Amino acid sequence: MSKYPTVSRSLELYKRAGELIPGWTQLISRRADQFARGVSPIYALRAKGSRFIDVDENEYIDWVNAVGAIILGHADEVVDSAVKAQIDCGSLYTLNSPLEIELAEELCDTIPSAEMVRYTKGGGEACAVAARIARGTTGRDKILICGYHGWHDWYQAANYGVDPESGEYPFAGIEPIGVPRALAGTVLPFRYGDLTMLDALLNEHAGEVAAIMMEPARSELPPAGYLEGVKALAHQHNVILIFDEVSCGWRPAIGGIQSVVGVTPDMTVVAKAMSNGYPMGAVVGSRAVMEPAGRMFISSSYWSDNVGLTAALTTIRELKCRDSARRFNEIGEKLRAAINGALAEAGLPGKCAGLAYNPYVALDLPTGVDPRKVSTLFIQEMARQGVHTYMSFKATLAHTDEDIAQTAAAATETFKIIKAGIDQGNLDSLLRSDIKKEPFRRLVR
Repeated sequence: MSKYPTVSRSLELYKRAGELIPGWTQLISRRADQFARGVSPIYALRAKGSRFIDVDENEYIDWVNAVGAIILGHADEVVDSAVKAQIDCGSLYTLNSPLEIELAEELCDTIPSAEMVRYTKGGGEACAVAARIARGTTGRDKILICGYHGWHDWYQAANYGVDPESGEYPFAGIEPIGVPRALAGTVLPFRYGDLTMLDALLNEHAGEVAAIMMEPARSELPPAGYLEGVKALAHQHNVILIFDEVSCGWRPAIGGIQSVVGVTPDMTVVAKAMSNGYPMGAVVGSRAVMEPAGRMFISSSYWSDNVGLTAALTTIRELKCRDSARRFNEIGEKLRAAINGALAEAGLPGKCAGLAYNPYVALDLPTGVDPRKVSTLFIQEMARQGVHTYMSFKATLAHTDEDIAQTAAAATETFKIIKAGIDQGNLDSLLRSDIKKEPFRRLVR
């Protein structure tokens, strides 16, 4: 068995961060308790292709990839070269850049719902812009939501309600501290796949709902007819349908999930992978829905900086040139088969399931076994063998057959350790870190 990596430098930096940065990190998903603290790396020095080097000079195959923002591979030479050339011409002008129009045309040629475009720098910000446009266009205040749509007040106000099934906040682990209580009741969650619930909410709040904002898919494609049903209900109630494709867009198809399932919403929110690690986001939609935004105050200096525009344009064009949808399916199928082979070799019941571009490990655990402990042990033992991952995998186009083989070999040993821990009832003694924490519960699979 290989030794556990030394991550002393990461832990030292994390301690310093705790004294200077409330919450340690800027993104919850980068906190140490999201992995196996004490074994998993926390800070990186450099990254290239499918791998990164942490501050302790350990190398890892990366299957997290900035929570999906890296899609071509770390430090892609084509994108980085285009960005460097643009920097030499200026990163931000006093005047507008023609790149704004060029990217808008590219997005309108790529995403089925796009006829007009507004920019942002991130996904949560883009969702806030979409909510503003929907409310301004319809003159209504309430929004029905399903999924994760960022940190802004408009969305977090949902946690002043109560989930009717659990009695908890709709988004477990997120308290609406600092969110105005006056927003309570303006955002209402609905269960994914439940058209009856959505229909009831639309009828209960008839004439008050501006939009339905939802993640159309995450780890599985939607049930047949579901998104069609959502769209029909939205249009029946004159409500704007918004697909949040920040997480599910770009990998399954260049045009997003909507181009896979053939359901076109009124608006779409995109970000993350559209620019391969450079900050960029966008709200696109039909002319009828978007045009009224010209009369709304939606404004920021950096939304149209030339670096983000260039990175997005180059990334989208490279995805098209590199036949990305086919390649992601190919990489994902190979990875899924390799992980299933590892499960079989270890004799651990379960499967690698989910969509090819985002497969996940689902184990059949005996009654009484805490899945959180198993998840943490998986992350811990994969990290020990130089693989940085959750129990799910987000590939980039830079991942190779060698990466898949090395990942499968690590998974085989990891699954054997998990099986032994379950059989012998000593999972606790195998853990070298606290149990991984879940940042929040989502309302979409």
